[in-house]
Amino acid sequence: MVELNGKCALVTGGSRGIGRAIALRLAESGANVGINYLRNRSAADKTIAELSKYDITAKAYKANVANEEHLHSLFKKFKEDYGRLDIMISNAASGILKPALELTQRHWNWTMGINASTLLHLVQHAMPLIGEDGGKIVAISSLGSVRAIPNYTAVGASKAALESLVRHLSIELAPKNVNVNTLSAGVVDTDALKHFPNREEIINGSLAKTPAGRLTTPEDVADVALFLVSPSAKMIHGQTIVVDGGYSIVA
Repeated sequence: MVELNGKCALVTGGSRGIGRAIALRLAESGANVGINYLRNRSAADKTIAELSKYDITAKAYKANVANEEHLHSLFKKFKEDYGRLDIMISNAASGILKPALELTQRHWNWTMGINASTLLHLVQHAMPLIGEDGGKIVAISSLGSVRAIPNYTAVGASKAALESLVRHLSIELAPKNVNVNTLSAGVVDTDALKHFPNREEIINGSLAKTPAGRLTTPEDVADVALFLVSPSAKMIHGQTIVVDGGYSIVA
């Protein structure tokens, strides 16, 4: 059992899917949790209600994390509410799902910005709130960073950039007692997957090739995230941990 009593955490994209599952794991372990969302206030309210069952402080912050003004406001409010930051999960993501030859400059810039550049700006805002005891930062990636997936060109490239950024951030922040790592999830049937035109093909293909015999769940990813923010992971820096039931090792 990981004990995070008194720790303060921020989970971007924390109202649904993997972000929600991670937020709940943190709350179960005693951490105060702030979640960020962009559009779905109803989902955020439901998640806050669930988090609050664990007798911790839970708050929701509406912000587009790709917008610098929104980020400044988010961290200003978070500081007022919590006073400090110990754990940050960078989970909010978006992107254009199109074949490479159909991508415009706007598609590319948007996807790279929200999925890769945002982590840099999040960390820059977070560091002033992280104390001398250090902190934990986890970015959520996907197997598209290293595998070619139909319609995933822009998102895959942005996730590869994200993982590279994590490695570079980790060598700067490790001396400050801050761990920065990546969690790369296999196929997880969340709302995000519904935007794929070949969703059923992806799900069926993953089921057929996964040695564990089932899809990865948000809770599977959350379990590993909880480990990465625990004291047991203090010597893990700049790594990409894959949670996929063995899918990526099958030829």
